[in-house]
Amino acid sequence: MDGRDLVRSMSEVGSGRAARTVRTWRAAWRRRRADAVGLPPRGAERARVPGQVREAVPEPGGGVLRFERSELRIVVTAGGAVFCGWDGAGPEPSYALAGGCPEADPRVVLEPDKDGGWRVVAERATVVVSRHGAVEVCTPGGVVLRRELPPRWWEPVDGGVARWTLRSEVAADARFFGLGGRAAGPRLGDGAHRLWNSGPGQGGEPRTAMPVQLVVADAGAHLVFHDTTWDGTVILREGAEGAGSGHDRAGRCEVRMDGGPLRCWVVVGTPARVLGTWASLTGAAALPPAWALGHHHVPGRLSGEEELRRLVAGYRERELPLDAVQLGVGQYEGREVFGVDEERFPKLAVVAEELGRDGVRVVAESGPAVRAVPGGAVFEAGRVMDAFVRDGSGRPVRGEVWCGESVFPDFTHARVRAWWGGLHRERREQGFAGVWHTMDAPTVLSAFGEPTLPRSARHALEGRGGDHREAHNVYGLSMARAAYEGLRELAPGERPFVMSGAGWAGVQRYGGVSAGGAVADWPGLRASLSEVLGLGLCGVPFAGVDVDGGDGGMSPELYLRSLQLGAYLPLFRTRARGRGGAGEPWEFGPAVLEHVRGALVERRRLRPYFVTLARLARRTGAPYARPVWWGSPEDRALRDCGDAFLLGDALLVAPVLAPGADRRAVRLPRGRWYDTATERVYEGPAQVLVDAPLSRIPVLARAGAVLPVRGADGGTELEVWAPAEGRTGGGLVVRDAGDGWEEPAIERYAVRRRGAEVVVTLEGEDGSAEPSCPVRIRGLG
Repeated sequence: MDGRDLVRSMSEVGSGRAARTVRTWRAAWRRRRADAVGLPPRGAERARVPGQVREAVPEPGGGVLRFERSELRIVVTAGGAVFCGWDGAGPEPSYALAGGCPEADPRVVLEPDKDGGWRVVAERATVVVSRHGAVEVCTPGGVVLRRELPPRWWEPVDGGVARWTLRSEVAADARFFGLGGRAAGPRLGDGAHRLWNSGPGQGGEPRTAMPVQLVVADAGAHLVFHDTTWDGTVILREGAEGAGSGHDRAGRCEVRMDGGPLRCWVVVGTPARVLGTWASLTGAAALPPAWALGHHHVPGRLSGEEELRRLVAGYRERELPLDAVQLGVGQYEGREVFGVDEERFPKLAVVAEELGRDGVRVVAESGPAVRAVPGGAVFEAGRVMDAFVRDGSGRPVRGEVWCGESVFPDFTHARVRAWWGGLHRERREQGFAGVWHTMDAPTVLSAFGEPTLPRSARHALEGRGGDHREAHNVYGLSMARAAYEGLRELAPGERPFVMSGAGWAGVQRYGGVSAGGAVADWPGLRASLSEVLGLGLCGVPFAGVDVDGGDGGMSPELYLRSLQLGAYLPLFRTRARGRGGAGEPWEFGPAVLEHVRGALVERRRLRPYFVTLARLARRTGAPYARPVWWGSPEDRALRDCGDAFLLGDALLVAPVLAPGADRRAVRLPRGRWYDTATERVYEGPAQVLVDAPLSRIPVLARAGAVLPVRGADGGTELEVWAPAEGRTGGGLVVRDAGDGWEEPAIERYAVRRRGAEVVVTLEGEDGSAEPSCPVRIRGLG
């Protein structure tokens, strides 16, 4: 039986689910045929290496080294980032960079090195290139952080896109982090990691894969970004020290890409400096409105507006803080993008206004798929303006998704982005305060093969032209850009709220990222933390995962521990999947409900702290949620710790990631720490055993920390944790200035302890002053 016979036989099964199954099989065969026709067959290939260096030409910020069969351009920017591009590749065009190519550092020197090589000397790094094209990135003191072997290309004999491989070595003690939101992290052990965005539920593959690594070793940290959007694989192998034998095994990284330019950026320094420089290259993180830093909820299927009102009232009556309700794709008329089911939601804008007065916003869930039905408003408008992705023969690419057969806008075209962004006017008129993107990898339903568009599908790629092999990984980023720019133009005085399911380097400019699917088991709970930390180290500070109540059949303990972790992550969203309230917190019993209330109330109490972290992330690039080694990267025990995280500089959060636990071990960085529930004191660096009853997870505060929190009267107060005797502390506070574009001042507080007295002052250019809000001292016993 061939594929056609199989589809034909399945067609006889009937309608409903069987009919959809038939459509997914047909779509899969159609995609396979499109690629068979539209992609050139891979035939014989010829290997190429650079050869020996022949010439060096100085340029501003570095220079060009010409080899026998390639050339290497090295540029060091004024901010200290190092660019290396082979085969004439320059920094642009790039979907990652913000504001064009950064300015070169005029102080950089290109000079001869030993054995016929060359070196580029800059303030923060030195780059040494051998005569055969090996590249070493060193600290200013000459310690080698990364050594790249000469690259190798595989070029089709008959012409076409060349594959390439780049092998690197790092110190034996180095640890790898990043590569997007990875479940197997945050420390990435030995193995292969694919660089291809996936959709929900695709076998553990990351929804946001980025060719961005942060490597941390005793000698220092460095970030490396291979700027190509093509499919590829990163193979990592951690090093090992000789343990007295004197023979260390270096850590190894091999990058294999199916195409695209061979170019990379390297940034050297402390983790904070590296992420700050990375943010200056790829753009400051979009600042979410303050309400978006609260509790979001996705209900199950609602029967209409009254059930929506009852749902919100249920949270209010049970004293469960709620800041946003998201209406899923199943709520919309005929499952049309930008549509609303007016039979169930005839006055949605009125309901949204009512809820808004009570502090609850309504958020729309949107996907890129446009239902291919003649007469559909969006479909017809897009067809007229040639907005949809096409195949090699010029026909719009069609794929099977939740709403039926659909077409897909080409967001890599500026005209299409402007059109799509303008369509959000209808969203605003319907009462929606923001958008949450789903299935934006892009994802289609498929009986076999990859559940995305054909690799041969044609994209504009900002006028350069190309196919889906190059456009796939930036499709979600480009969709986020369309929504963000459209919402900003429609409401210039408000900060847009845009969340993506899939992104790429630079997506933080347009909003946050939902790191992975909903937590369904205990390994998934651990993975959710890894995904958020990994995205933060790739420059995406506003990220989170779903806390899923399911249809009411989930383990109450797992649900509670998931929610307790989620309440401390940057983006906090819960979800129910059943009808009639199934999966809501009160369905898990009164004991669980009480503990849920405690977590939600604490999230609301910490809102001013999250506002501060959001503002600082935009200014400095530092993620809200950070690995515990963030301030002590030289601590090897902390580098291996992946079951806890720092929330800003002040808090250490240690979630419970296994069933039945009422205590857990916590690895502490150096300094004094307080259990925020009991005020018990712990001294680091150390591993300590901390109580973790079902009612809470361990959260520890750093001695001397200043936390802005919500007071009993709804205003902001400072929660100050006493420094150790004779020690000092302090912190930064940025007030909520509303949801507009006003940039409030950063308040700098100093904390000093004098015996049993703790003094808190607001520091400014004119000296010290009294704090601008009430102060509560904790940790004095």
